[in-house]
Amino acid sequence: MKHPAPQGRLKRLSCIGAAAILSTLFLVAPAQADPAVIPGVDQIVSSPNIKQIANVPKQGPFAPENALNSDLAFQGKYAYAGNYNGFTVYDISKPSAPVAITQLLCPGSQNDISVWGDLLFLATDSIRSDDSCESAPVPSSEPSTVPRWEGVKVFDISDPRNPEYVTAVKTDCGSHTLTLVPGKGHDRSVYVYVSSYNLDVVDLPNCALPHDKISIIKVPLKKPQAASLIAAPVLFPDGGFPGDADSRRTTGCHDITAYPAKDIAAGACMGDGVLLDISRPASPKVITTARDAENFAFWHSATFDNDATKVVFTDELGGGGGAECLPSIGANKGANAIYDITGKGKNLKLEFRSYFKIPRDNAPTENCVAHNGSLIPVKGRDIMVQAWYQGGISIWDFTNSRKPVEIAYWERGPLSLDRLIVGGSWSAYWYNGYIYSNDIQKGFDVLEVSDRRIDRAERERTWQFNPQTQTDYRRW
Repeated sequence: MKHPAPQGRLKRLSCIGAAAILSTLFLVAPAQADPAVIPGVDQIVSSPNIKQIANVPKQGPFAPENALNSDLAFQGKYAYAGNYNGFTVYDISKPSAPVAITQLLCPGSQNDISVWGDLLFLATDSIRSDDSCESAPVPSSEPSTVPRWEGVKVFDISDPRNPEYVTAVKTDCGSHTLTLVPGKGHDRSVYVYVSSYNLDVVDLPNCALPHDKISIIKVPLKKPQAASLIAAPVLFPDGGFPGDADSRRTTGCHDITAYPAKDIAAGACMGDGVLLDISRPASPKVITTARDAENFAFWHSATFDNDATKVVFTDELGGGGGAECLPSIGANKGANAIYDITGKGKNLKLEFRSYFKIPRDNAPTENCVAHNGSLIPVKGRDIMVQAWYQGGISIWDFTNSRKPVEIAYWERGPLSLDRLIVGGSWSAYWYNGYIYSNDIQKGFDVLEVSDRRIDRAERERTWQFNPQTQTDYRRW
């Protein structure tokens, strides 16, 4: 997801981009959903098996409407929550009463977060004057000789109450999202796969075409200040999907989900879905690709089942800023696509099985489309919790990849009936018995589920959770 950056450019405007701008500047189209089934403004509705137990509103410099909350990561009793102006650390030792223990101001969208040991990684995908947290936005009108920086910042979080800036690494096209892959054997490093892309399809300072690659940063865990860019493998030597009237051209990747225990990763790369061999973390290789020009507009993110025999790809139709949960849009656009992974070794294939989209209409003033989620660790079942922006939070079962079914939902009504305000749940993840959501406007939510189909998941515990780095929950 991406909101128009304050520096006045229209670079890489997926994820709350042009759609959001147009929705807020012009009159909203006539309603296409039955108003009788739309909750009232800020009204909370849900299935009976899920309830909200806590909310912490946005605070201070993170409170304005244009300061969007973004992604989440977890470690021990702490949740790390991104915001376009920095990040917040929450103490979640008591899930019903989370406490914001520190807020670090460091502007630079999107500020997606991952954590590893004592390190926190922050993705910057907007042009800044330098790599510090005191940097200024660089307007697109500035000449190309003006210094520009985008990339990944690294912080020491050994004391979560006092994060310390360590270093930063510049990458081409910045870092829209990032994914951590640990080194193998005696390699005491973590590799950062940087996803970025060029939506303008023209050469830009720090984002030249062709951009058919990802960037890889190596971070020595004992000497993180020595982090450096070590590779930029081209994933699409043929240029990738060329684009058409309904689907984006591939000029980079939006998101990569790695499953290191299985030596595999799934890339959501604008017009292409990709499986990668990551048995050599510093040198990932493309195994196979998939395309869906009929229904997918923008391949956005991916989630494996626990056995890595299936993968769910999301389509961020409308860039995250559009009202895409309307009857006129239909059930297959702006949805999830479920693929079975068939074959073995270098002969793996992605076989399409079905789509899943929330079975509820939203108002035309609600941005709604498939977004970030994670598996719920229920042995023998494939169950996922997922954010849908103002479509709320959905829990759904794809054990039968041909017949997915929703088993719980929770949502707020629209932020407004008069204009589209970009909002809703950006990320919704299961962590140690609870669902945590970072709502773009409403803040940090905690939800509790009571359902026999997932009761066993409450006993599963992990010390660290990065949604883009899946772990085998049977080893927790």
